[in-house]
Amino acid sequence: MKTIILASASPRRKELLERIGLNFKVESSNYQEDIDPAVAPHQLAQKISLAKAEAVAHQEKDAIVIAADTFVVCDSKILGKPYTAKEAREMLKTINGKSHSVITGFSIIDTTTSKRLSKSVETKVYIRKLTPAEIDAYIKSNEPLDMAGAYAIQGLGAVIVEKIEATILMSSVCH
Repeated sequence: MKTIILASASPRRKELLERIGLNFKVESSNYQEDIDPAVAPHQLAQKISLAKAEAVAHQEKDAIVIAADTFVVCDSKILGKPYTAKEAREMLKTINGKSHSVITGFSIIDTTTSKRLSKSVETKVYIRKLTPAEIDAYIKSNEPLDMAGAYAIQGLGAVIVEKIEATILMSSVCH
C-alpha cells in the first residue's frame, strides 16, 4: 500500500486529513513560496502547491504526496501570511468591511506513476466592518499571524466574517 504524505507542516491541513480518517505522515516541504503578481491567482496557487509537492515527492518511492497553498485576493492584491502584528494590521485594514476571495491550490503526486493533479478552489468571504479596537483585540490573540489574509475562519476569525459564498472549483492541470 502506498504511503500518503502531507507535504506541509500546517496544523490545519493535518487536522483536515485526520478528520477524514486518512492514515498519513507529515513531511514538511522546504519550498520557499514566491508570490509572483504577474501570475493569475488560480495558476499561482496551483504552481506553488505543485512545487511544494514536488519538493517532497522526489525523495519518496511508492507514495501519494499532497500539498496545498492558500492566499487571499482583495482589490486585485494578493495577501499571503503576515508574520508581524504590523503586517497583520495592514491586511486586516485592507479586508475590513469588504469581500475578498480565498484561493487554495492543491496538488497530488503519485511517485510511482509520476501522475500529477493540481486544482484550485475559490471562496468569496465577506468581512464585517471592524472597529480599530476589534482589529487590535484580534491581533493581540496572535491568531492572525501566519494565516493567509491575517485571519482564521476556523478559529476566532469566524466572528469577523459576515458571510461566505460557495466554493467554486477552478481550473485543473493533470500530467
